[in-house]
Amino acid sequence: MTNDNARPPRGRLSAAQGTALYVGAVLGTGVITFPALAAEAAGPASLLAWLGLVVLSAPLAATFAALGARYPDAGGVSTYARLAFGERTAAVVGWCFYCAVPPGASAAALFGGAYVSSALGGGGTTTAVTAVGLMAVVTVSNAVGVHLTGRIQLALSALLVLLLLVAVGLSLPDARSENLQPFAPHGWTAIGGASVLLVWSFAGWEAITHLAAEFRDPKRDLPRAAGAAVVIVGVLYLAVAFAVVAVLGSSAADTDAPLGDLMARGLGGNARLLAAGAAILLTLGTMNAYYAGAAKLGAALGRDGSLPAWLTRGSVAGETPRRSLGIVAGMAFAVLLVMITTGAGVENLVLLANGSFVTVYAIGVAAAVRLLPRRSKGRAAAFAALIAVLALLALSGRYLVWPLAVAGAALLHLRLSERRRAKRARAEMDAPAVSEVLDVRAAGPDPSAAAAPCPAGASAPGTPAAP
Repeated sequence: MTNDNARPPRGRLSAAQGTALYVGAVLGTGVITFPALAAEAAGPASLLAWLGLVVLSAPLAATFAALGARYPDAGGVSTYARLAFGERTAAVVGWCFYCAVPPGASAAALFGGAYVSSALGGGGTTTAVTAVGLMAVVTVSNAVGVHLTGRIQLALSALLVLLLLVAVGLSLPDARSENLQPFAPHGWTAIGGASVLLVWSFAGWEAITHLAAEFRDPKRDLPRAAGAAVVIVGVLYLAVAFAVVAVLGSSAADTDAPLGDLMARGLGGNARLLAAGAAILLTLGTMNAYYAGAAKLGAALGRDGSLPAWLTRGSVAGETPRRSLGIVAGMAFAVLLVMITTGAGVENLVLLANGSFVTVYAIGVAAAVRLLPRRSKGRAAAFAALIAVLALLALSGRYLVWPLAVAGAALLHLRLSERRRAKRARAEMDAPAVSEVLDVRAAGPDPSAAAAPCPAGASAPGTPAAP
């Protein structure tokens, strides 16, 4: 007998572990690579792009935390889109996030591998081997379960925050004001391009919503975790970005390992090994959080019919979505193999993934405006975030081609699934009529027909008619 009053399964993540997952998802590889990429795009003016995205993070984090606390479900943004706009929009946003994680994870692994090859040598071979190792570690840790993922993330986040503070603190004595001149060498419009590039560095506020049901108390712990993460991430990003520009100057645009160069300034050449360790921690943190969120999302999409139903296992709080995790890991390894064999640049891969993340943000924030109660803090934050996200969407330009292609694939899958369901429904409706005919044939003549009286003037069955 089932107990109708039984409580739904409760998660095991604490607010501290949630903060660590947020920090890992958002801070991630952005801090080890993108200060240099942004400096290359906009010079010292890239600091304004960093500041703008830090300011945007506050309402964005508050919006998704409010949604996660109110609707804790493994579907995350896909669930919010379904509640606000219907099945098709939910499928589109779910596919956009699910398909953005494998290329994003591949790029992240290659960023971490570049630091290791910078410290140890070996060039592309070292980078590739390190990237494969990072993916394997993250896949195994998530296969064990999200509780272990949270504990690992807590340790990783504590170590990486310490290493970043050490790197910045030791390098700041070498900061020079002349390195900030000219402030906008590529013009003020270059700040927009740098902002689009830096979306990668701030993607992640939506990723933890897929784990909302895994928290012990989502309504209490999720907003606390998001608020703490906004402060930590904002301070660290601005500190590292300023140090890269003010200490490294024009050479910041030419380095693949800006964090290693900062540490080398403060500790000497051997600090590159320490920087490689920090890069590994940051990369593991990012991939760990995204694999966990994407695996849960895939299970929820299978449950809701947006992906094949055999992915459903793991959508309930406390379950491990190993099938969905296997799909995510397999796609990530496939993308990594293509990147290694073709030698394609990672930057375009990042920008394509950013187009998907911005699309997810736009739909998620629009859903928050519709779903969250009037006059609530979350809804006010959603309005503020919506304006900024729409601006990023406009700046993304041609990199929206990828999410548009993914959206088309999602809608095609839904259409085919609807046809299959309709065909099965017709077959089930026809099945009873066919079985009734077969039953009648198997039973033979109705015995009651022989006993029934014949109308006047009619002959009984089997007797000759009267002359």
